[in-house]
Amino acid sequence: MKIIVLAAGQGTRLRPYTNDKPKCMVSLSGKPLLHHQLDVMEILGITKQDIALVGGYLQEAIVAPGLKQYRNDHFAQTNMVETLFCAEEFMVDGEDLIIAYGDIVYESTVLQALMDTQGEIVITADLDWEKLWSLRMANPLDDAETFKINEDGFVSELGKKPKSKDEVQAQYMGLIKVNADKVSEFKAFYHSLDRSDNYDGKDFDNMYMTSFIQNLIDRGWKVKPAFVHNGWIEVDTVDELDMYESMGIFK
Repeated sequence: MKIIVLAAGQGTRLRPYTNDKPKCMVSLSGKPLLHHQLDVMEILGITKQDIALVGGYLQEAIVAPGLKQYRNDHFAQTNMVETLFCAEEFMVDGEDLIIAYGDIVYESTVLQALMDTQGEIVITADLDWEKLWSLRMANPLDDAETFKINEDGFVSELGKKPKSKDEVQAQYMGLIKVNADKVSEFKAFYHSLDRSDNYDGKDFDNMYMTSFIQNLIDRGWKVKPAFVHNGWIEVDTVDELDMYESMGIFK
């Protein structure tokens, strides 16, 4: 198994905390967000030699001894998908690949659920998403994204603006697994995409990860949800960080 942590972004909504460090190094309960993730991976027996990180903004401030590091030199002009494929050489054919956003924190049960669920592509999905979103904003639908599951139990749509809560059967969390026997095809799919095309209003370099996954679904890939009930947070803004600190989350 290989894990790639995506940590290239500037974290502008977390300033001033990100004035001198990248988002993944912002502290929550006395520990950088990245270190919360690494501790969970260690608990589950994942060694540092199997973990890589892709940085960009203030990468020199990242403290991650033993991790292979890659760099997205164009972090200010690109998005998550481009950042991910800066570490393409770390994607090993025949080994499960886990992709993790650098601004999330989760319990070991969340990562374990992802690892235990079988499928071509697996994504963690929070069934109790509304509880967390209600803490973060007055109207949960303001920031929620569609997450539809078909009658066969696979994800049929994600990442769009929902018209109602009925279109949000769970919430995408920023944790993805590519099955070992699909890694080669996963890489080939990325390279097959039209770089001049538009992806949910974004050019190729700024494609959202959810748009990339939706493209996989639209081309016939089976994306399986790994359901969880909370046990994670996403840190986007100063207000959110202050709220989580006051709640004593992930101490």
